Amino acid sequence: GTVHIEEIQDQVELALMRSGEQKVARAYVLYREERARARDAETPPASRLQTTLTVTADDGSRRPLDLARLEALVRNACEDLEGVDAGLVVEETLKNLYDGVKESDINTTLVMCARVMIEQEPNYTYVTSRLLMDHLRAEALSFLGIAATATQGDMSRHYPEALRRYIAKGIDLELLAPELAQFDLARLGAALKPERDFQFTYLGLQTLYDRYFIHSNDIRFELPQVFFMRVAMGLALQEKDREARAIEFYNLMSTFDYMASTPTLFNAGTLRPQLSSCYLTTIPDDLSGIFGALQDNAMLSKWAGGLGNDWTPVRALGSYIKGTNGKS
Repeated sequence: GTVHIEEIQDQVELALMRSGEQKVARAYVLYREERARARDAETPPASRLQTTLTVTADDGSRRPLDLARLEALVRNACEDLEGVDAGLVVEETLKNLYDGVKESDINTTLVMCARVMIEQEPNYTYVTSRLLMDHLRAEALSFLGIAATATQGDMSRHYPEALRRYIAKGIDLELLAPELAQFDLARLGAALKPERDFQFTYLGLQTLYDRYFIHSNDIRFELPQVFFMRVAMGLALQEKDREARAIEFYNLMSTFDYMASTPTLFNAGTLRPQLSSCYLTTIPDDLSGIFGALQDNAMLSKWAGGLGNDWTPVRALGSYIKGTNGKS
């Protein structure tokens, strides 16, 4: 990679402070500020972010970095948020890119640069989440054969089609229940609200991506609003007007007014749609009962859910065992 001159100067400043040269360090800080102001005054705004970096595509070919798209993506991520600076995110991202960077690493760099700013301004958690959404869209829409890239504005057009293809692909991969195909997918697709993707904090969206979204060969092809609709469809399977109930469930979850438990989010609409959150069992006072309970715990935890065991009936340590004439 490349090392930016500002990073070198940061290290010089740190070395001066550590060696006890506070006066020299202070003079150096003032010098840097003066030179920064001079550069800003001399450099036209339009040319400050010019870059000659190239990007390496998946096929090995190289092309110039699309700076205009990168700036537009960050601008959209900062829209309607107070205390955030799109230009600063772009500037920090460019500092951390290098010539020939992989196309897939650009979004990671964007997310990392925005994430470190959350400590300075909490609203950067939404900026980071929105930048992460760009990666989610590219991964899912490419897998579903809809688009290689898409902006959040494009999702009002792509989400209905993504739901339809997602259901078909999930059933084909034996990940989703075939009954989901019996829903009126056009009606459900029209009910999806793409703007609700912007409600996530970074940690919330990253957790969904890492643990909850359905995937195939480590490719997540479930987007946030499709995820909520899939859970809603699983909950509404036995309802009379299941489309209406699914939309009702979807609106509750996608606005965070209600959130189902983790096992429900994992399993609703799948081939193993167990929705229970917790299991409480009593352990009997014999070996077959004790080890049978352990097997039951293993089988229950396989499909998610919390476990609670009541060991009250099991005799205390040191108690007499009549069958072996020993002690427990």
